[in-house]
Amino acid sequence: MDFQFFKKPRFSLMNQSSEKATLPSNSTVSRISRYPEAKLPFPRAVHAPVRHLKFGLSSSKHKQDSTKRVMGNFLSCRFNNVKRPAWDALSHFKKGKEVILVEEDDEKKEKGTVTDYLSVEEVEIIEKGKNIVEEERHFQPSSSSDVTELNNGSLRVESSLDVSSLRISNVQDLEAYKKLLECAERRNSKLKELDFQIELNQKRKTGLEALLPGKKPEEQVEVLPPELFVPLTEEEMTLVSRAFSVKNWRKILVSHQNSSIDIRGEVLQCLKPGAWLNDEVINLYLELLKERENREPKKFLKCHFFNTFFYKKLVNPESGYNYKAVKRWTSQKKLGYCLLDCDKIFVPIHKEIHWCLAVINKKDQKFQYLDSLKGKDPNVLRALAKYFVEEVKDKSGKNIDISSWEQEYVEDLPAQENGFDCGMFMLKYIDFYSRGLSLCFDQEHMPYFRLRTAKEILNLRAD
Repeated sequence: MDFQFFKKPRFSLMNQSSEKATLPSNSTVSRISRYPEAKLPFPRAVHAPVRHLKFGLSSSKHKQDSTKRVMGNFLSCRFNNVKRPAWDALSHFKKGKEVILVEEDDEKKEKGTVTDYLSVEEVEIIEKGKNIVEEERHFQPSSSSDVTELNNGSLRVESSLDVSSLRISNVQDLEAYKKLLECAERRNSKLKELDFQIELNQKRKTGLEALLPGKKPEEQVEVLPPELFVPLTEEEMTLVSRAFSVKNWRKILVSHQNSSIDIRGEVLQCLKPGAWLNDEVINLYLELLKERENREPKKFLKCHFFNTFFYKKLVNPESGYNYKAVKRWTSQKKLGYCLLDCDKIFVPIHKEIHWCLAVINKKDQKFQYLDSLKGKDPNVLRALAKYFVEEVKDKSGKNIDISSWEQEYVEDLPAQENGFDCGMFMLKYIDFYSRGLSLCFDQEHMPYFRLRTAKEILNLRAD
């Protein structure tokens, strides 16, 4: 018995055409043909997110999507067709006149004051003036023509005007100027009010400053003369070195005629470093300071320089104070000037092994005491105060009241740092005070001052 077997046809072959059925099953073309062909979406303007399908889906869903695409394309086309003519129409419209609104300050709004800037009405007037000028360029009416209305509708004239005598633009300019003038007048009143407030505040400030304590005047910087610390030249150094030589020990180096003081080499040795100054060197140097003052009276204060023996005569260690012992020392015939006319009177004080200085400062009404070791001696100041009273009464016949004079122990002064420079410190106190200067030197300057003093004595001239 013959049996016939029929193979069940494949599902994929049922959808194939007759041409494709003839292809062998293992061919590449047949394998690709099993998948549905990819269909591209209908091109349209993108107005929303769209997901492009790479492969076809079921027939029902694909149909729904295609229907939506068709509807979307239809609406977008209609929207674009309407939008283009709308934009074209808007581009032909003329831009209207812009009116700039100037915001007022908050303070002016609260106070209700008129702003200084141009208001909206003034801007409109200026715009009208500009429009009328443009209209006038295109329209030139006759002298008897009646102007009833301009294109901008901003001006009406019921009566006839003579254009030759008065132009329309000039009328509008005049109105604009009137408005601006009113605004300027308002601003002027505001400025006047501000001027009054400023003046009032200045007066208040002046009154408050008058109540404040007075400011101290700024201290003036003292200008030192250049000759105070001029170094010695080589020739001057050679001169001093020779004078200090042992060969000149007994030789008289200089003689001062007015004071009859002779300086031998032995006496000048006291100006070498580490030595104590003696009476001859100090007294001769004081004589040179007086001669310097006489040469240049405008440059130096008027001073008197007592020698080292004056105070010993005035105050004797055994008998005490004795004015009669020094009464004739200061006669005008002997000095050549009145002692009472001097600004400062310098009195060297020798205390066995130490030199100090006392000053009768008539200029500042003080009795001053200067000690390079910062010592104090009230007996010296009392003796000098008593001497000055008797000297004034003897020379002028007047009684002077010195109760208001100050007795000062000068603290702000250069101090010595060894046991042998007290005499040089005393001479420099006198030198700087006679110049009217402060004591602007120190211990480190003493070696220079010793050499300089020796040079000045050898030349018999104080610089």
